[in-house]
Formats: sequence, C-alpha cells, structure tokens
Amino acid sequence: MVKSVTVRAPCSTANLGPGFDVFGMALDAFYDEVTVTKKPKSFGIKIVSSDDIPLDPKKNTAGLVAESMMKEQGISDGVEISIKKNVPAGYGMGSSAASAAACAIGIAELFQYTKHFEEEGMLYHAGYGEKASAGTAHYDNVAASLFGGFVVVNPYVHLYHNPNGITVRSFPVPNSLRMVVAIPKISVPKQKTKASRSVIPKNVKFSDVVQNLACATQMIAELSQRKEANGLRFGANILDVIVEPARKKLIPGFDKVKKNALDAGADACTISGAGPSVIAFLDEHPNGSDREPVNTKRIGEAMKKGFKSAKVDCDIVICKPSKGPKIIRRK
Repeated sequence: MVKSVTVRAPCSTANLGPGFDVFGMALDAFYDEVTVTKKPKSFGIKIVSSDDIPLDPKKNTAGLVAESMMKEQGISDGVEISIKKNVPAGYGMGSSAASAAACAIGIAELFQYTKHFEEEGMLYHAGYGEKASAGTAHYDNVAASLFGGFVVVNPYVHLYHNPNGITVRSFPVPNSLRMVVAIPKISVPKQKTKASRSVIPKNVKFSDVVQNLACATQMIAELSQRKEANGLRFGANILDVIVEPARKKLIPGFDKVKKNALDAGADACTISGAGPSVIAFLDEHPNGSDREPVNTKRIGEAMKKGFKSAKVDCDIVICKPSKGPKIIRRK
C-alpha cells in the first residue's frame, strides 16, 4: 500500500498576450515538488515547508486542493503536505499553480482515485486552490502545470457530462519554440495577482476585443495544423491591446524591455501571467522559413538592458515548453 507520493510540477506562463485567463503554457524553467503522506484521521491536513509560504491549510494553495478533493470523495484520513518551492512566487510564473497541480496529482495517487479525477475533475480541484493566492479560482496556469505544453481552458461552458463546468484542450507546440523570461528584481505584494487584476479596464473598445480575438484564434489555428506547427506565426500573433497596456504600468521599463527583445530577434514579447516577469517567444527553426537561427542569449541580454534603463536588475531564464508533471517517488 502506498503511504507517500512525491510529485514534481512545472512553472507556467499564462495569457500569452490575447488569451487572458484562457491560454497557458508549461515551462521547463522551474519545478515545485510536493510530497503527500497519509496520516491518521486525527492528524487532519498539515502543511510542512521551510519556504516563505502560508502553513495554514486554509490559506495555502495545496491545502485547499487537498481539502477539496478529500471532501468530495469522503476521505477521512489525515495528510501531511510537504512543499519545496522552486518556482519564484509572485513573478508571473504560476508558482501557486505548480504546487496546486502537484498536490492534486499526489492526492489522487495516494488514495487511488485517479479514475475519479480525470482531466476536468482534476483541474477543477487544482483551480480551487488558486483562491489562496488570487482570491478566486482560475485555471490557466493550473491547467498548464497539470497537462503540460500549451492549453486552452474554458470555465464558461456547462456540458451535461461535466458538472464542474470546465473544459480543457491541449495542443502540441513546435519542438523549436523557445522562451526567454526576464524576472525583475523588484518587490511584489503578497497577493500580487489580485492587485494586478484590479488595474484591468472594465470597459474596452469593440475594435480592441476583435483584434485580441483574431490574434487568439490565429494562435490556435497555427497549432492545429496537420503538419508541424509554425512557431513563427504562432508567436507573431501574441499581441494584446487590452490587458497588457493596463498592466505594463506596474512594470518599470516594460516598453524598453519589449522593444529590445523584438529588436534582438524575438517573434513576440509580453507580460508573463500577471507579471512582473516579461517573456519573449521565438522559434529557432521555423517551418518554411530560411531565416538564420535566433540567438536566445542575445535576446536575454537585450531584455536585461531594457530593465537596466529603468534602474532595475533582472534574472534571465531561457527555457522551452515542459511536457508536464511527473511522479518521482512512491513509498
């Protein structure tokens, strides 16, 4: 009988320009590691970590996930959740989502309920954990960390066979797609996602909605090609005229960082999730293109200079899409 399960789940970037709250992509840059261990009923749910995260289960992402899943299945055992944070918290890299995804998989495996928590069910409970950091449940980062690659989530459709009302679809991404992430060394509030959502405009121009919709649709169309997807055209449609203009004011030097990235050869550059990290996309060897390979290090250096123009230092991470979480240990 399995008494302990350890899961490693990747960080992610969400929105990807026009796909606000809908698009997500898992990245192989950072991984959170969560170990769930079965305990006696009287133990309850306990969070263990040496990192700067809430240890109260009701204020911790993984704690809320465990509570939600165990309540639904009537599991009365106790559980200890040990969390090792490697994804930087509060910088638009899906830190809480990585822990939520890892915990959801760990709970399902530990109590042998994997058949009851397939896809949308697992996503529902993992998304519930996001209330700890964002104040509301949302699923873009969580879906990416759960399923890997590029995902599209829709929490607005209610199908007869899907009582949780969430659908998710995964798409393959080009093997040559690369991301350059600039993580600025600035302080962020504890509930940064909630704060960054407050600046989003409540009323937008119809023409802006149409432009974002066109770009988002084209991104999906590029990944739906029968032949290998074209990362160059995919990246070229990562344009956002609604959320990015509002949120970029919270990121010192953003305009210069973006311009430098594009000038250095990136196909696109936007805010990663709720920020303040900035992410550039490029296809090193795009299908049907005779252009020279783009140097990711050069793009990183250019983005670093952009932040430096605002007297802000940053870390540069070069990465590619992650295939998703992995169970690394069972005891």
